[in-house]
Amino acid sequence: MSDPDASDDSASTSGDPAPASDPPESVTAALVEAARESDLGLVVGTLLAVYAAATLLTFTDGLNSVVGLLETLTFLGLVYALTALALNLQWGYTGLFNIGVAGFMAVGVYTMGMVVRSPDPAFGPPGLGLPLPVGVLAGMGMAALLGALAALPALRLKADYLAIVTLGLSEIIRLSLQSSAFDTFLRETIGAGTGGGRGMGMPDNPVRGLFLVDGQAGNPTALGDLVFGVFGTDGLGIAHPILIGWGYIAVLAGFLIGFYLLLERLGRSPFGRTMKAIREDELVANSLGKDVNLVKIKVFVIGCALMGLAGILWFGSQGNVSPTPQFRPLLTFYVFIAVIIGGSGSNTGSVLGGIVFAAVLFEGPRRVGGAVRGLIDAETPASFADAVASLDPVTFLAYATDNVAPLQFVFLGLVLVFIIHRRPEGILGDRIETAAAVDLSERPAGGESDE
Repeated sequence: MSDPDASDDSASTSGDPAPASDPPESVTAALVEAARESDLGLVVGTLLAVYAAATLLTFTDGLNSVVGLLETLTFLGLVYALTALALNLQWGYTGLFNIGVAGFMAVGVYTMGMVVRSPDPAFGPPGLGLPLPVGVLAGMGMAALLGALAALPALRLKADYLAIVTLGLSEIIRLSLQSSAFDTFLRETIGAGTGGGRGMGMPDNPVRGLFLVDGQAGNPTALGDLVFGVFGTDGLGIAHPILIGWGYIAVLAGFLIGFYLLLERLGRSPFGRTMKAIREDELVANSLGKDVNLVKIKVFVIGCALMGLAGILWFGSQGNVSPTPQFRPLLTFYVFIAVIIGGSGSNTGSVLGGIVFAAVLFEGPRRVGGAVRGLIDAETPASFADAVASLDPVTFLAYATDNVAPLQFVFLGLVLVFIIHRRPEGILGDRIETAAAVDLSERPAGGESDE
């Protein structure tokens, strides 16, 4: 006999309409949530948002302006991300407050320049004339050595005092590089100098040699012929220097991936768990038999070596370096803001923080200010008081867009206060890595049952 209830159920089931598909809003929300959970999706999505805003800002100026701005924003985002990752190893992972980032970057790039420059240059200080890879390794090694020396007081000092020591060391480095007496001493001792306050010319960017024979414009290599033919003046019309700049950005992206993978691997290792244990409670880590002092020295050495490499990749590609404009404490302040924005203790947060800081806080105000000023038909007041006294929003906006550089620091301060007040952990601070070897977030909420 057949079950009537079953037949009724089957009939009612067969008669029900097919379930409706998810609405577009839920699909979009699911994609956004999936991107947020994916580190690569977060970084790519942030870059695409930056590119879209930059394109809207400059699309009326022509293709070269758009691609050139995208190149500038990408370069700054990558170099700030590289430096933020190095700082995150010391501050985010271990809790060591290093405010000498600019000094260690300067040591790296200046050492590289002294090693690689020609012994008999046409202008500027002499060098040792060694190959570029040797110079890069020497720059990282010298930055690591100074990091080891800086770690000695770190064994005794805490938080604020360590920050003062590293800031003082950074200023000693900058003023020494600026000193003509120090330059003369190095020339007489090792046969290579720093150039003093005039700075030092950097070796030719090796990426340029991939596109141009001997780096000479108008003499492209096979790769240069291909790239210039498709995207250059004979193709899309993009200027050759911009295309070469994108080639260097590809190299920077490779180094950024290497930095990220190295620090991720280091953070998940037993050594990384010890670093994070020191960050959480140094006394407990020491009582558990961990050699806290040795770990601090290693962290300073590794982090400062990476800062030296970041300085080489950043300023070594600029043609010339000078101690005062480029390596002031303000640079360290910028890197700290990038780490704070992304979230201290998160490598992905450091990358996002570098990109957001470079595009939105560093380069963005100047670009937006210039674009807005071109739309305003008003005379610029002589002072801030005159702009306020005018009681005219257009006049005040004209003053603000003409004085973006000084007002940018006010904007940075306001943003920093807002972040610390509303979200002190940063964009991805909720993903800060713990010192536990296993994931404790999925453990049962209650204790063990008596049953």
